[in-house]
Amino acid sequence: MGVMLSVKNLEVYYGSIHAIKGISFEVEEGEIVTLIGANGAGKTTTLHSISGLVKPKSGEITFCGNDLRSTDAHKIIQLGLAQVPEGRRIFAKMTVQENLEMGAYIRKDSNIQEDYERVFQRLPRLKERRRQLAGTLSGGEQQMLAIGRALMCNPKMLLLDEPSMGLSPLLVNEIFHIIRDVNESGVTVLLVEQNAKKALEIASRAYVLETGAIAMQGDADELSNDEKVRKAYLGG
Repeated sequence: MGVMLSVKNLEVYYGSIHAIKGISFEVEEGEIVTLIGANGAGKTTTLHSISGLVKPKSGEITFCGNDLRSTDAHKIIQLGLAQVPEGRRIFAKMTVQENLEMGAYIRKDSNIQEDYERVFQRLPRLKERRRQLAGTLSGGEQQMLAIGRALMCNPKMLLLDEPSMGLSPLLVNEIFHIIRDVNESGVTVLLVEQNAKKALEIASRAYVLETGAIAMQGDADELSNDEKVRKAYLGG
């Protein structure tokens, strides 16, 4: 296993606001790595910079040896990096099946049908509702659909942005079980999550973002037992 994603000295501005302040981190193939932090810490901006939705002022972002800063967002997906956005962003007036088809739109291989079946096997509720309009699904089902849509890109890595947001504790557990299952199937995961407790339970390593900078980093187990992290993010 080697480094799949490398971010070095990333600097991002929104006008005069210095949103990301020289952060560096890596994700190795097969890992779940989590970025935790409060609202406004820069987590989503970091993901958007990786996936090409925000243009950094400076720094390096490489994925499987490719320079992402000089790569258009739609081509980044073709390289095998898919994002599950905050707020799910499913196509509400399209069916579940049509949403999944949108996830596969970049593909020209012959394995698409097999991947539909894999998604339905992993997320059986989607199969039951494949002809239902996505906007009529529950919040948890919409999150499953957003993950399933990203998996239809056949990604090497998933960027997950606040997948537990707005869900009941029971559904949060289910979503995190799905994330672990996806990872065990061979997909590397970079997880942005405000629910630090759940994120640290499934991640191998973690970075703590505070006002656009990395305040702490280390093994997830170590950080979950760190007094500062417990007080700030785990309610302990």
